[in-house]
Amino acid sequence: MTHHTAGRSIRAAAGFLLTCLLLGLGTMPAVQAEPGYAAYLDLPAVNGDGAGGGGLNPALPLDEPVLRTALEQARADGVAPARYGTLLHQYWLVVATQNAEIDLAAWDPTRGVAANERTFNQVYVNYLRLTTQHPELWWAGLAGIAGGSFASGFFDLGDVGVILDVPGIHQLGNAVADLLRVTPAELVAKVPADIKLLATEGSRLSAADVAWYQTRLMIMQKHIFTDLVPMHEAYLAEGMAGIDEMLAAGVIDDSIRTAWQSVASGTRDGYIDALIRMTDREQNFVVADQWDATAGGRGAIGRVLTYVSTLAGKPAVPGVRAPGNFRPAVVSADVAGHTLSLRTPLPAFNWADREDRWTYIMGDLNPRHIDLESNPVLAASVLGEAFWNKLAQGRAIARLPELISDMTQQWAVVE
Repeated sequence: MTHHTAGRSIRAAAGFLLTCLLLGLGTMPAVQAEPGYAAYLDLPAVNGDGAGGGGLNPALPLDEPVLRTALEQARADGVAPARYGTLLHQYWLVVATQNAEIDLAAWDPTRGVAANERTFNQVYVNYLRLTTQHPELWWAGLAGIAGGSFASGFFDLGDVGVILDVPGIHQLGNAVADLLRVTPAELVAKVPADIKLLATEGSRLSAADVAWYQTRLMIMQKHIFTDLVPMHEAYLAEGMAGIDEMLAAGVIDDSIRTAWQSVASGTRDGYIDALIRMTDREQNFVVADQWDATAGGRGAIGRVLTYVSTLAGKPAVPGVRAPGNFRPAVVSADVAGHTLSLRTPLPAFNWADREDRWTYIMGDLNPRHIDLESNPVLAASVLGEAFWNKLAQGRAIARLPELISDMTQQWAVVE
């Protein structure tokens, strides 16, 4: 064999081997790249209760386009909604905070009042934005109006130098203590425990107690927003299809799905049903455990602070009675052979207690809000008022001297 012939044979053999190799590779299965959303599946909502900063899970981005792309890809690939539930919730939460002009990354209740002051206010500004742009959203209207009152009380607590001196909680507690001292013991024995705690513990309240309570309030505020506002945005953007996806993903339950169906009905009865269901979710599902923990925190001080909030609170919905007027503490007892009654202007209940809170909401707050929403002219006036006006009008510090004066004048023992 010549040199040239051998070379051609080697080249032919090499070509044959290369062809076989390439053909063999062609029959091998291709390695599939993991989809970009895979890391976002099956994640728990570890921050769903609002106690920490940022979103629902640190593994999820806070960038709306990134979340949207991942969500669209998961849907297109037929991923079961239950697997991307937290991704879906986070997407609508990011949309909600963007529309509310809130920095979700910086929203951390544990950072204190100064760091959260703007966000705290923006939550209520946003509720009013939602209801003025979409008048059928009655719960958002209630949250915005009552929120103005709530925020006013929050800022009263924030004014620590005033609230802990004159005329603050110390003076309030001392005034109640003075009144109890001149009340027959038989009646004092029947006075609600929260009133006695205010008298005995109110004077030792500290700035640290107030700061703790403020953090508790901010956590609950974020929890409510995180739960309810994303579903508002999903409904406004996608209608019942958005709500149904949240249901399939396990983000919401059947009752709140029914609430949105009631909103979609476009009827007054539907709006009332939605208001009640959303209020029920807010108070009896979202923050119920957190109110329990707050009332039981820091020894007796948790009860004192939640009771002071009840005493000083009056939601700014027209016609709503202050808690002390809705259900005042009135007790009777036999005193030296005579039946005497003690009448007080103080509430006989504590807002932190589930059943009493719901009784007040359903007995006065929701009915008066329904009256308001049923009057379009009045609703437009009240709901359209700037949040900052509501905030200024609700400040309790300016009203405390009058409140204490009213209390002493209305505290009466009668036969």
